[in-house]
Amino acid sequence: MSKERIKAALAFGKERTEKGDKPAGNTIPVPAGSTKNKKRLGRGIGSKTGKTGGRGSKGQYARNTVRRGFEGGQMPIHRRLPKRGFTSIFHKDFFPINLRDIEKSGLTGNIDAKIMVESKILDNEGTLFKILGTGEITKAVHIVADGFSASAKAKIEKAGGSVKLRSELASKEA
Repeated sequence: MSKERIKAALAFGKERTEKGDKPAGNTIPVPAGSTKNKKRLGRGIGSKTGKTGGRGSKGQYARNTVRRGFEGGQMPIHRRLPKRGFTSIFHKDFFPINLRDIEKSGLTGNIDAKIMVESKILDNEGTLFKILGTGEITKAVHIVADGFSASAKAKIEKAGGSVKLRSELASKEA
């Protein structure tokens, strides 16, 4: 390493430019308005933020914080409104993939989660995904997925392809 590089590395962070100035070589500029001094409370009556420090005098708000949703002893709105619906603990969320997405990406032959990740249709191989029937498919494709809509299944089979569920393949392997 050259002496100049070592000198620059040792000086890094010691000299920062002033707000709004252009950076000088190895220094990182401080954007104008990025830092602000903290409000200093309790510094005497002349400061306007002394004694009670912006909290007023006495009362619950001066002494402690009030929990979220508290309405002064009145029955809070989240308890006045009735509970609605039911959430099943067995519910599974599927990532939707339309036939037009498969057609647009140009995938052919055997298509599974690994191939979909490579073509950036899916983010992760472990994601549950369902093939939906929006769009048309022209090539024969053999798709392995976690679910299929009836219209997607019909369109794939009409084009000469086939559909298989991942759960069925996993049960056969086990």
